[in-house]
Amino acid sequence: MNRSACAAMAILISMVAAATPAQAALRVLATTPEWAALTRELGGDKVDVYAATSAFQDVHRVDAKPSLVARARNADMVVAAGADLEVGWLPILLRESGNARIQPGNPGYFEADASLRLLEIPTAVDRSMGDVHPQGNPHAHLDARNVAIVAAALTARLKAVDGADAPYYEARGSDFQARWKAALARWEAQAAPLKGMPVVVIHRDQVYLCRWLGLIEVAAIEPKPGVPPSSSYLAELVTRLTATPPKLILRNAYNDSKAVDWLSARIHVPVVLLPYSVGGTPGAKDLFGLFDDTINRLTGVTK
Repeated sequence: MNRSACAAMAILISMVAAATPAQAALRVLATTPEWAALTRELGGDKVDVYAATSAFQDVHRVDAKPSLVARARNADMVVAAGADLEVGWLPILLRESGNARIQPGNPGYFEADASLRLLEIPTAVDRSMGDVHPQGNPHAHLDARNVAIVAAALTARLKAVDGADAPYYEARGSDFQARWKAALARWEAQAAPLKGMPVVVIHRDQVYLCRWLGLIEVAAIEPKPGVPPSSSYLAELVTRLTATPPKLILRNAYNDSKAVDWLSARIHVPVVLLPYSVGGTPGAKDLFGLFDDTINRLTGVTK
């Protein structure tokens, strides 16, 4: 082969190499925005993450739409909250997907809450109790300490599912833990004045936030989890809370504001809108922003 032919061949080889796609990113279907954000933190450019819900949705009540079934069918991994938070729709996605990789018990199925010690585990459950979860309260991400625990478990799972990139996930996991530890110390110092403060919540999804920051939940606007308040129940709340008023009423981005605003106007207590998850407010753009904004909003009202 002459010199010009060799040069032409070298150019052709380089063009083919450039056109060959890099290893495909791990396709991850996350059920909630917070765990989607954590997967992106740990997976970087090795993962392609799609969040099935937004911070403006009640994750208990989601439709298993054909578009989500298609996402599940093509996923290499599902990252769920677990503890039956998604019981009304995730099992349908998994079944309809026909995707063996993401079925419970296989490496491609991950539940965040399985790594945690959950609160409010009932001794018995029946429909009269409202939206109560047999495995415990599933809204565990609002205690920032739990995020670090889930991050360690998810790092290990990413390494197991994508062994070729295990060192990459290990490095990103270590970096995340270091940054999270520093942020956790900052958040706890900033939130110290909130300890012991009485608050009203809507749903039982602020339990972990209250425990972490030392807030005292004195009432819930839902008489039972997931049950809208009646006018008589709200009137009882007004009487009780006028006598011993809370400092704040907490409302999440996905909550209807009608009952909250009604109660606030009658007991003269401010409402604090919290993001609840990533994307719930303009400041909650990622996991760090979620807690930055949550604590800024809580402390900003009380100053």
